[in-house]
Amino acid sequence: MRSIVWLVLLFVVAVVAAMTLGRNDGLVSVYFGNWRTDLSLNLFVVLVLLACAVLMAAARSIQRLLSLPQRAHEWRQLRHERAAHARLREASAEFFAARYSRAQRAAQRALAIQEETDELRGDAEFRLLAHLLAAASLHRMQDRPRRDELLRQMTRLLRKGPAMRPIDEGARLLGAEWAIDDRDAARAIELLGELPGGAGRRIHAMRLRLLAQRLTQQPLPALATARLLAKHQAFLPEAAHSLLRTLALEALDAARDADSLRRTWQQLEAADRADPAVAVRAATRAAAFEAPADGRAWLRPFWERLAQLPADDRRTVALALPDCVAGVGSDWLAQLEAAAAAYPADPAVALAVGAALVERQLWGKARRPLELAAASNTLPPVARRRAWRLLAKLADEEGDEARAAECLKAAASID
Repeated sequence: MRSIVWLVLLFVVAVVAAMTLGRNDGLVSVYFGNWRTDLSLNLFVVLVLLACAVLMAAARSIQRLLSLPQRAHEWRQLRHERAAHARLREASAEFFAARYSRAQRAAQRALAIQEETDELRGDAEFRLLAHLLAAASLHRMQDRPRRDELLRQMTRLLRKGPAMRPIDEGARLLGAEWAIDDRDAARAIELLGELPGGAGRRIHAMRLRLLAQRLTQQPLPALATARLLAKHQAFLPEAAHSLLRTLALEALDAARDADSLRRTWQQLEAADRADPAVAVRAATRAAAFEAPADGRAWLRPFWERLAQLPADDRRTVALALPDCVAGVGSDWLAQLEAAAAAYPADPAVALAVGAALVERQLWGKARRPLELAAASNTLPPVARRRAWRLLAKLADEEGDEARAAECLKAAASID
């Protein structure tokens, strides 16, 4: 298409020249000393145009000749710049290929070429990226002193030069990740705290914060961070539920007395308190701190909806109540009798009902559920031993020493 356009333009020029110059009878006389030359006007115009073209070509040739050193310098600088970028790309490729020693050398070579290149010497972004790759490679090679030195150099460059937010955030995130790998959780939390608000709420930053909080044994802050991650769908639902339960259990296990246990329980979210496993751990810890009333209060909502719980959760809740029966009130009797009637063959429910009846000194009612629990092979050994010991206590109250001895012997024989 372009050739056709040029051909049309050539025909147009030819037609215009023929119409304009074909009937031109003008003369041009040139005098020089005693010489005189007459030229047709057409020839004179052609000669002037040729002279202008020759002068322009000569001027351009001279200009190119004079600029040859500058163009040679620019060509060398361009070669250096291309070599530096090639080394930076090579460092990236080697790093992702897990050849960290080669990646570190390539990044250092890119920095060396940058120092030799005028156009690149002021490129702070190039320098910082090369430092990042070199430091990351050194971290993979467990060369912590040189890695930390490069990280300090990057920090100084970021303070001196113009603000480059992505690289600054990337350096801090990498530093926090490296600190966690070094088990230096305090340093990781410090670096994450220096991030801007938006960067600190990114999923990767929150994952790092969660790891650091777990390393520093801060289960409650870790639980809040994990809940945010679960809200942003950073985990699969099953994994999120398991993680939240684990952190809640760790928070309860960190309590050292009944008061701190109560504070921890109040700081948990309603969703955590509605988890049977969490409530059972809290009740067990309360019983260990001689606060069985708190344990019963935390288990009570689950006993009120026992029929809605899965079989495993019902078993867990039932086995936790015997630890908290000390001082149980008569208000529990109706609830326990209803559970015994609803699940007459469930040994875990039977043990809970029997333990509460023994505490209320209702010996006659307690015998049958305790015998059911003691004879069950599905209960854990600890629960079965508890049932036999309660039967022994019941026999002592009735004055049957032989029966009490048999029950204690049966408890001792359970592995």
